[in-house]
Amino acid sequence: MMTRAEFEALAVQVAAALARRFEGLYLLPYLCPAGVPTIGFGATYYENGVRVTLKNPAITRARAEALLLWLVRTIYLPAVLKLCPGVDTPQRLAALIDFAFNLGAGNLAASTLRKRVNAGRWADVPAEIRKWNRGGGRVLRGLVLRREAEVALI
Repeated sequence: MMTRAEFEALAVQVAAALARRFEGLYLLPYLCPAGVPTIGFGATYYENGVRVTLKNPAITRARAEALLLWLVRTIYLPAVLKLCPGVDTPQRLAALIDFAFNLGAGNLAASTLRKRVNAGRWADVPAEIRKWNRGGGRVLRGLVLRREAEVALI
């Protein structure tokens, strides 16, 4: 039997791996497809709350990794646990963490996806996840692939 700490640690590992895979690594700030300044593995702000700007200096791979793990552990894990307290596997938790990392906890909070998760309607969750495949108003192949990777964990 897995402890709660082990459950959460595994979810963080899996979610961070998804973020690495789909965000890619950018050591210089750039604009994501939605037009938001981003750095590292999809970070839009730093640990001190300051938003990334295109004028920020480059970071190292180690710094990008530390920032990613900080975001997943301290921002998105707690947000998903609060919004979806009944998630029953580390893989499902990781999928929801990645969803929130990519789209924001506010979108998860307001979503039908969250309602289905909290109702335990796991058979309906894949269809809800797949709805979130647009960036800048258009369907993006990268988001379609990311949503499928999340669905595979459900």
